[in-house]
Amino acid sequence: MKVVAFNGSIRKDGNTSLLIDHVSVELEKEGIKTEKIWIGGGKLHGCIACGKCFENRDRTCAVKNDDLNSYLEKMIEADGIILGSPTYFGNVSPELKMLIDRAGMVSIANNSMLRRKAGAAVVSVRRGGGTDTFHAINNFFFLNQIIIPGSIYWNFAFGLDKGDVEKDDEGLRTMKVLGENMAWLLKKLNA
Repeated sequence: MKVVAFNGSIRKDGNTSLLIDHVSVELEKEGIKTEKIWIGGGKLHGCIACGKCFENRDRTCAVKNDDLNSYLEKMIEADGIILGSPTYFGNVSPELKMLIDRAGMVSIANNSMLRRKAGAAVVSVRRGGGTDTFHAINNFFFLNQIIIPGSIYWNFAFGLDKGDVEKDDEGLRTMKVLGENMAWLLKKLNA
């Protein structure tokens, strides 16, 4: 089994990446491989609402001048998907929003091609807005019929500077249990 984890932070190795790593450790303990992909640095463009995904229905986006289609291939091949984001003005990062909008539309246009995979949100937050970010990611999962495991709290941890999330004991416990529950769910889905 395999999980693909998208780090939607503009900081490649910041708090969002660290939290994804905590979830991945638990998946790896259960023999589930995790591939982490950083989508920052201008690798994606926003949806242009061309509607070609509904015309073509070829499991790709008609816009070919960025990395979206390679990310879609990773999602299709994976058994589970993690979407990680910092909290920007009470919502996901622009990078993650571009992935959500375009991957979501291509999936829906292709008979909800991502349905019945496991999906988990991972959120880093300085102080407030984390639940809105969490919900924005879960909206992508729900609309694409992706099954979401729970944890002991909403899937976020607090921190501003790189590494600060490592001081949030409850946030780290949340990531640990999230990884355990995602592994359990993946095994049930693939039994």
